[in-house]
Amino acid sequence: MNENFDSLGLSEKVVHAVAAAGYTSPTEIQAQAIPVVLQKRDLIGIAQTGTGKTASFVLPMLTLLEKGRARARMPRTLILEPTRELAAQVFDNFEKYGVNHKLNVALLIGGVSFVEQNRILDRGADVLIATPGRLLDHFERGRLLMTGTELLVIDEADRMLDMGFIPDIERISALLPPRRQTLFFSATMPDEIRRLSEKFLKDPVKIQVARQNSTADTIEQKLVKTGSKPAEKRATLREQIRSASDLTNAIIFCNRKRDIATLTRSLQKHGFDAGALHGDMDQKSRMATLDAFKNDKLKFLVASDVAARGLDIPAVSHVFNFDIPTHAEDYVHRIGRTGRAGRKGASITLYTDAETKYLTAIEKLIGKKIGAITPAPETSRDSQDAAASQSAEKADSPSAPARSRSRRSDRGRRKEQQDTDTAPAISDRQQQAKTGHKARQSRKQDDQKPQERKRNESAKTPKGNTPFGDESAVPAFLLQSMTAH
Repeated sequence: MNENFDSLGLSEKVVHAVAAAGYTSPTEIQAQAIPVVLQKRDLIGIAQTGTGKTASFVLPMLTLLEKGRARARMPRTLILEPTRELAAQVFDNFEKYGVNHKLNVALLIGGVSFVEQNRILDRGADVLIATPGRLLDHFERGRLLMTGTELLVIDEADRMLDMGFIPDIERISALLPPRRQTLFFSATMPDEIRRLSEKFLKDPVKIQVARQNSTADTIEQKLVKTGSKPAEKRATLREQIRSASDLTNAIIFCNRKRDIATLTRSLQKHGFDAGALHGDMDQKSRMATLDAFKNDKLKFLVASDVAARGLDIPAVSHVFNFDIPTHAEDYVHRIGRTGRAGRKGASITLYTDAETKYLTAIEKLIGKKIGAITPAPETSRDSQDAAASQSAEKADSPSAPARSRSRRSDRGRRKEQQDTDTAPAISDRQQQAKTGHKARQSRKQDDQKPQERKRNESAKTPKGNTPFGDESAVPAFLLQSMTAH
């Protein structure tokens, strides 16, 4: 491995910026990847998280972009990221290492106004950093021409390809010139994903600086078995937080977004400085929470896997998996948020009996067993909270409707008894009411009887002894005939 950045072929401007940032020696992935990128070769780079993959393409790109200039709405290079947070982080890297360059760097992510983004694109972008969805939005609006793009970077390639971005990436790739340089970087690259990546790369150089899907030796990994009920898991988590040594801050991962809000409120209720981060939050709230965590204004970040991919927060001392990840590769990315850049870190994963199969898959992927620790006994406060939560959960359990029906039945029986007790009084009143009604009906009928009898008698006897009945008119010629007789 090269001992310094001077020997990698980087320009003086880049070397000076790296030195000003406090870095003197490249990591293994940087030492091997930077010369290949400068040779304009396609590349697949696989390395553990926290080993400097982002600088492996940012630094050589800055050197290559010193020649030439961008044209309006025609970016020279394109970097695709799976999340807004990763895109913003790469943008920060260009600002830090490109301090000696006069380059236009455009960031296209959702949750931000199109107006400012269009203004930057109109000036011409040397580097375009984007999420696939927002990039296609701009293209469909006629704001982008991709025919001048010389270099494409797909960061976190396994996630980009494996989690539904394949159609978008294929469409974006078709918009780019066929003669271009393409770089793939990721912590994991399963065989089936590699086969897909071959569609986008031509004769790539593969660099793998660590065994695929391995975890850093600087991370102490532990398992804690817990009950399956949410209240029990929350109590176990709090005990692990309180008993953790050298804990300065931590990321706590959940599998479901709805659990993030519940767990965050629970931690805040018990006096922990916690905030939430997940994909349904608006961009302003997500960035504000992330900045507070980075700047030590927030100690615990409760997050979904959106925060597990490539975020560079060097000082994270602990990672807690409140839920064991259902995809083994996500475990590698999650715990990779700690133990970065040679620092020591710790990861603690909670699991239940029903999640043993996921644990087996993780241990098979990383190639080693994870040590288990015995959970500490609950404090009285945690016991009370667990009991209260369990009581609340029982109210929503399948037996609750039965008890509800039983209570309704009891009320029904009491109502029936009450009705039986008042039945005689009600019957007397009803009988009196009926008697009065019949008397009124009888009087009414008596008043009507004389008139009805008269009408009935008239109806029975034809008028004038005619064959035409009571109400019928007699024809004129018959009246004349009858008069004559």
